[in-house]
Amino acid sequence: MSAKFTSPYQPFLLRILHGLTGLFALAAIITAFWTYDVYDGRWGRIPLPRYTEIEGIHGTFGLWTLLIFPLFVVYAFHQGQRRLIQSDSINKLTQFGQPIWWYTLHRLVNTLSIFALTFAVFSGKMMDEKWLPQGELNHTWYYAHLISWLILLTCISLHLLMSVKIGGLPLILSIINWRFRSKDSPALWKKHLSQWRSNLGFEKVKQWLLFISLLKIIELFVLITIVLAWIISLIKEIG
Repeated sequence: MSAKFTSPYQPFLLRILHGLTGLFALAAIITAFWTYDVYDGRWGRIPLPRYTEIEGIHGTFGLWTLLIFPLFVVYAFHQGQRRLIQSDSINKLTQFGQPIWWYTLHRLVNTLSIFALTFAVFSGKMMDEKWLPQGELNHTWYYAHLISWLILLTCISLHLLMSVKIGGLPLILSIINWRFRSKDSPALWKKHLSQWRSNLGFEKVKQWLLFISLLKIIELFVLITIVLAWIISLIKEIG
């Protein structure tokens, strides 16, 4: 329902994509540690139940993350690009302690979080589900996947801390608020999608690629990495 707002407003589609991506990623992180605890534990463990099916559950959450993540990436690098790294971010980081310094740091953390999740889902797709049950713990991609989840957990923690620093509790609550303005109504999404598809042609893509920016390079890198994760995984299964 639409309503008046006294707190920071986040676009409704952003809240949905951000919420689903974050929910699946957090579930994957939790089940990733549980999987490590059951099958590995070389660097410490806690007394979690020895639930051998947890690896499959972790894989399911990882798959759901991988499915929703590209949609979030496209939204973030277009409608949400002001929340990401900017061309002048390095210069603004010299204004230490000033409000713009904190806003810039927040954007950098947001961008690094996307990189971290890309690394996590890619390294996960490079693994074989048989490795851990068979006690094969020394594969390079397994170590990479462990490191990726530690990096992602760090980025999520910094993302939350920066959000609190920038906007406090109202900003945190705004991302989980289900109210929306009339222009954000889901009833309009089909119309917006049709308009977007009608504008998506070879000439439009060519024109977009002609003006390369840092955000475009990052977006292409992330999307290509996600596509490669699917392709390489499929080749492995066929082979």
